[in-house]
Amino acid sequence: MIYNNLLLIGTSHISAESIKEIEDAFMRHAPAIVAVELDRKRLHALMTDEKTRPGLAAMLKVGLKGFMFAVIGGWIQRKLGNAVGVSPGSEMKRAVQLAGETKAKVALIDRDIDQTLHKFSQNLTWKEKFRFIAELIKSVLFKKKMLKELGIEDGNLDLSKVPSKQLIKTLLNHLEKRYPNVYDVLVRQRNVIMANNLVKLMHKFPDEPILAVVGAGHEEEMMIMIKKRMSCEVDVV
Repeated sequence: MIYNNLLLIGTSHISAESIKEIEDAFMRHAPAIVAVELDRKRLHALMTDEKTRPGLAAMLKVGLKGFMFAVIGGWIQRKLGNAVGVSPGSEMKRAVQLAGETKAKVALIDRDIDQTLHKFSQNLTWKEKFRFIAELIKSVLFKKKMLKELGIEDGNLDLSKVPSKQLIKTLLNHLEKRYPNVYDVLVRQRNVIMANNLVKLMHKFPDEPILAVVGAGHEEEMMIMIKKRMSCEVDVV
């Protein structure tokens, strides 16, 4: 999506197609600023391929539920990445690498991961936890029915490509309806933070081409927020 001096790309974190899209964007738009859905901790881990072992200190810092979410989520992403031969976050890593090669500035626009996980621990309800367990069991016993409800016919989902906008919308609607607190912490709040940070960059560097790389689930709502803030000329700097 393009708006003013901003090119916003929604990616899949384990998609070879997303890496190619990033490379094409550098060729076509020659960005002077590259904004990525990362914070300092995730950037360091991504660029150094650092494999940290989660410990008690991390659990105490972010809370048990946030800690478990990070461990399980990371394990799932690695398994899916292995299935398609792409390490999770490769498209973000490629964007930062190309920024270095082209002397573009790098902007980290996401909230600190520890803050997000701490908020996740605070806001996840027992109702949502039990609902997740029930849906997990349902997905095992009635896999085809569950996939169909999510708009995935016959399990025909190509992990090497970015999901369609319709599928993304369906999945986000399901998340918001079934897990409103999870959606609020992981999607809505971060959309607001990242959109505001991009508007700040657009105000500060109005003549510089900006490339922003975020997960596909954030792209559409973030662009709506950005256009609203820019059109109202809200000074968020």
